[in-house]
Formats: sequence, C-alpha cells, structure tokens
Amino acid sequence: MISYNRFQLENGLRVIVQEEPDTALVAVNIAYDVGARDEHPDKTGFAHLFEHLMFSGSKNIPDFDMPIQQAGGECNAFTSSDLTNYYDILPVNNLEVAFWLESDRMLSLDFDPQSLEIQKKVVCEEFKENFINRPYGNVWHQLRALSYQSHPYRWPVIGKDLSHVENASLQDMQAFFYKYYRPNNAVLVVTGGVQTAKVKSLAQKWFGEIEKGETNVRKLPQEAAQKQFRSLTLTEEVPAEAIYLSFHSTTRSDPDYYVSDLITDILAVGLSSRFYQKLVKDKELFSYIDTYISSDLDEGLLVIYGHVMPNISLEDAEAALWELLEDLKNKPVENKELQKVKNKVESQIFFAETSVTNNAINLAFYEIMGDVSEMNREAQQYSKVDTDAIQRVSQRIFQRENCSAVYYRCKKGGQ
Repeated sequence: MISYNRFQLENGLRVIVQEEPDTALVAVNIAYDVGARDEHPDKTGFAHLFEHLMFSGSKNIPDFDMPIQQAGGECNAFTSSDLTNYYDILPVNNLEVAFWLESDRMLSLDFDPQSLEIQKKVVCEEFKENFINRPYGNVWHQLRALSYQSHPYRWPVIGKDLSHVENASLQDMQAFFYKYYRPNNAVLVVTGGVQTAKVKSLAQKWFGEIEKGETNVRKLPQEAAQKQFRSLTLTEEVPAEAIYLSFHSTTRSDPDYYVSDLITDILAVGLSSRFYQKLVKDKELFSYIDTYISSDLDEGLLVIYGHVMPNISLEDAEAALWELLEDLKNKPVENKELQKVKNKVESQIFFAETSVTNNAINLAFYEIMGDVSEMNREAQQYSKVDTDAIQRVSQRIFQRENCSAVYYRCKKGGQ
C-alpha cells in the first residue's frame, strides 16, 4: 500500500508526494498528458522527438544533464502512445536542483534551429537502426497499421514515416510545446526522503508562476470493432520465419485488463508456461514464442509472436498455436496454474513498490489514467481474477475475426 498526499497549484499542475523517510534519495517525475495518439496523421513522431528536444537546453539552462550530474543524480525519459515522462533521481539534499531544471524547461525551451536539427538527426538514426535496418524491425509499423484502421494507435511512437520527423519545423515544435507542455497538462510526483510541506513550498516557488495553457479535449477517432481476420505476408531477409498475431483487448482502466494480463502469463511466462511446454519443448515448432498485453489507455492489443523452427511451415506452427488458444477458451484453467501466475505478479508489485523511481512513475501514470488511488488496488484486482474470468475473456479475445496477423517468410536466393 502506497501512502501519498496530493494537491494542485492554481495553474492546474497536479502534485503527488510519497514520503519515504528511510531513504536518502528522491525521485522527481513529471509526466505530460501527451503521446503519439495526440499527433496529426501527417505529423507523427513529434511526441518522441520532443522528448529528445527537452534535453537540448531551456531558457536559462543550456545543458540539462550537467547540473543533475553535478548534484550527484541522473535523469531519463520515455514516450508512449499515451504520455511523455521525465524523471530525475538525486540525493534528497539536492532536491531543489530538479525543481529548478524541470520548471525552467516547462517555462520555455530554447527553440534553437541547430538544436532541432541535431535531435532530428538523432531520432532519424534511431528510426533507421531499429525499424528499417534491423530484422523484423518494421513489424510494429505493419502490425499496428493492420490492427487499427481509425485510431491513432495505428502508428508507433517513433512515427509512421521517417519523413515526418525529417520535415518537422521549428514552428511545429513551438506549437506542440505551448499546446501540451503546460502545467495544467502535467503531473509532478516526488517520492523519497521528503516532506509534503517542503514539496508544496518548492512547487509553488518554481512552478507556481508558469501560466496555464488551454484545456486540451481529446476527440480521437474511435476504432470500430474488428469483424474479419486481417493478414499480411512479408518476404524478407530475416534469420527465421515468424508469426505475429494481434488481438483487440481492452483499455488499461477496464477490470478485464488484469484478466488479460494473467492470460499472457499463463501462455508464455516461464518454463512451465503453456507455449513453452507445448510449442517449444514438446513439439519443437518454435524456437521462441512470447506474448504481452499493451497498457494503452484506449483499447489496446494482446500480441503473440514467435520464431518458427527451420523446416517447420508457418501454417503448421500457427495451427498448433491456435489449438492452444482454443484449449484455453474451452477448458477452465486449474486453480493451481492460475495461482502460480498470480503469485508472480504479486511479488513483482511488491518489489516494484520498494523503488522510489517506480513509485514516482506509476503514481503519475495512474493520475493521468484518471484515478491515482487505483494504484493501491492493483494487487487486489489481480487477486480476484478467477478461472471463470480467464475463460470468459479468452473466449472474447481469441476470435479469428478479432485477429490481425503479420507473417515473415525468409527470402530465398534469387527472389
């Protein structure tokens, strides 16, 4: 159970404090309620590009990293489809350094053309390295575009097309910043050896004078229910033939999210999982197979992917995979099997709560999701999942008409 205090500044900045008096470290996390889903279809990759740009210098601080390092700390960030998150970890006696740095870049970035060009090149190289030049690298572009026809989840965080980042202008970045990087669109979380009164004083001192922006109201195109199987076959120079299946699942706030998450554990987590035992060990159809559920705030995906063994056809491998999914739909799991994966999840939650960094990130995420108190009900949500729920959700998700598939075939000589 995580104890926390919550308050809000007049400019709309939400602040959450978790006091951990036994630690000499502090994590300062600021999450902005903007991600890849907020981008225009012709200007994608901007949220991720902006994550890089935020480290390029602000109004009064030309180098963000150096003051953090001089204060004995470290910093990092990540972007998802739903939010952009920045965190600093440093000794508690240098807490104000993080407030100074984070408030200054929220106040105003240094919109320098040279800095923008540098970060565009960095992001473009990342795009090429991870999504163009790497085997299977384009799968997330292909699978998302196949799975979503309307919703902006149809492109990955890196962007839909390399040219979108290449053509991003300084004016584009300024408009993005002043629309989304406002205090009323952000959540500040401080966890560690701090007192709420001190955080409240620092928050008012460093963030209180930053003007709020307009309220952003999302009007995202909604995805219609998928009613037919979709597939795409790619013939490329890959080390092994592979199958990627995606199924529309649920939103992150839906109680069935926890059921779906346990289903992925039953199927693919550990050497005793069904996929490993049946498809890797016994039948030797796959050299590797895994599954996960996305934690998207809007309706996400449950994805299954695996590399097929040499001399095994994609058709035979997929048929065996579907056979296991049908088995999960038609036969209730045993309580022992379900309890085993529950125990793993419970231990993961417990150990995650011992990290001030994890707590800062998670508190911000749940606040943006809509209710920070849900973080303390997470273990209970997993605990109350029963075998009937596993079967019910499996029957709903694992329908062929709810599936999109990308198949990789190895390019043969002369093709």
